[in-house]
Amino acid sequence: MLSGSVFEERIGYARAVVDGEWVHVSGTTGYDYAAMTISEDVVEQAEQCLRNIGAALEEAGCGFEDVVRVRYLLPERADFEPCWPVLRRVFGPVRPAATMMVCGLADPAMKIEIEVDARRPGA
Repeated sequence: MLSGSVFEERIGYARAVVDGEWVHVSGTTGYDYAAMTISEDVVEQAEQCLRNIGAALEEAGCGFEDVVRVRYLLPERADFEPCWPVLRRVFGPVRPAATMMVCGLADPAMKIEIEVDARRPGA
């Protein structure tokens, strides 16, 4: 599934891949793909990441309640805790397995990247 992000075409990947009952959503950043803009605020980026991921999951026939694994990638460790309320709002009721890694991202404007794996209900 393609989201319309120019990065998918430029790099050669899909926002999400459905493999039977499994949905694998690629590392997703805080870009608003329609406008190709990104906020300077990490919390706003996290919120946009989740909107982008939510759209991919919906297209695949599932939702955040079906997420079993989440990975958070951030260049700055200190930026993670301010995102916790946003992440808890979405993942708190679900409690997927989670990992946070500090690493460089493709663009210095990116402050967080999130990827998820979900299991489609009834698939």
